[in-house]
Amino acid sequence: MAEPDLYKVLGVDRKATPQEVKKAYRKLAREWHPDRNPDDPKAEARFKEISAAYDVLGDPEKRKQYDSGGLSSLFGGAGGGQGGFGGFDAGSVSDILSNLFGGGAGGGARRQRPRAERGRDLEVDVSISFEQAIEGAQVPLSVPTTTICATCHGTGARPGTAPTTCPRCQGRGVEVQGQGPFAISQPCTLCHGRGTVIEDVCPTCSGSGATRTIKRYKVNIPAGVREGSKVRLAGKGEEGRNGGPPGDLFVVTHVAASPIFKRRGDNVEVEVPLTIPEAIRGAEVEVPTLDGRKTLRVPPGTKHGTVQRLRNEGPPKLGKSDSPRGDIHYRFVIEVPASLSQEQSEAVDKLSEVMNGNPRERLFTAGPA
Repeated sequence: MAEPDLYKVLGVDRKATPQEVKKAYRKLAREWHPDRNPDDPKAEARFKEISAAYDVLGDPEKRKQYDSGGLSSLFGGAGGGQGGFGGFDAGSVSDILSNLFGGGAGGGARRQRPRAERGRDLEVDVSISFEQAIEGAQVPLSVPTTTICATCHGTGARPGTAPTTCPRCQGRGVEVQGQGPFAISQPCTLCHGRGTVIEDVCPTCSGSGATRTIKRYKVNIPAGVREGSKVRLAGKGEEGRNGGPPGDLFVVTHVAASPIFKRRGDNVEVEVPLTIPEAIRGAEVEVPTLDGRKTLRVPPGTKHGTVQRLRNEGPPKLGKSDSPRGDIHYRFVIEVPASLSQEQSEAVDKLSEVMNGNPRERLFTAGPA
């Protein structure tokens, strides 16, 4: 038979306003709701027909598409029979439309193919030394993960059996539930949206289709990582379902502190102690680098906290092309002894006599701002 006229299903004119369409739907839905017609076997089919018609006419875009080409336009030209939908049953409008906008175009009991699902991403922590973070390293890693059950190959059913079509939703994965005078579609409460049920579960995975396992890897940690850096291993996460791709594995680095080098972004900082004479007269001092030792020249009159920079000799930079390495910052710290010997005390007294100025005098002679 020819495809039904959705306007006639709701009893409205083709020029009806959205408010008039909505009003007609509410009236008919209330009249034909299965809860109000428990003894009428045709009420549920009629209610589905009304709901499906409103699914189209209550949506401006779908209504426009329907007006221009009928139900066949909603199927993108698909269909069968001489009338566009040969053998079309008005009572199956709801099933057809729910399949159309949910991913299938067929009879109401036709089970949709399980959707491919990408596997979950995993995240695991790894602890490395400061030297490993600077130079890079290969570290062993054990990752707890979920993998497809080797006994049932992911079906969840005992070998020799197979999941069967869900009797509640007839394989669609959704069911219509009444809510007052209206109806809503939701994942099937029996099969949880899968469209199938397992009557004889796999003894290995208890029907889940997956088992817990430990995967072991040797991970290459690139030079230059810092605390909290993430190293991505593509495709090493959990396996996908129904032919979907695997997820990724993210390795989060935790770097042990160095007693000498302090990380400051792309750079590192080192505190270099100076004696009072070295700060006053200047000196050449030996300092550590990431690759050995070097000599720095300390200018005369160096103040506490002065910083000298050694360019491009710091940690390797990750993913930056402006320069391959950071810098090393040397912060000079003038050490003052907590106690003095008799000889040192006399030397300080003589120095004080020679350098007899008051550096705080300018605080009182500068005048108000």
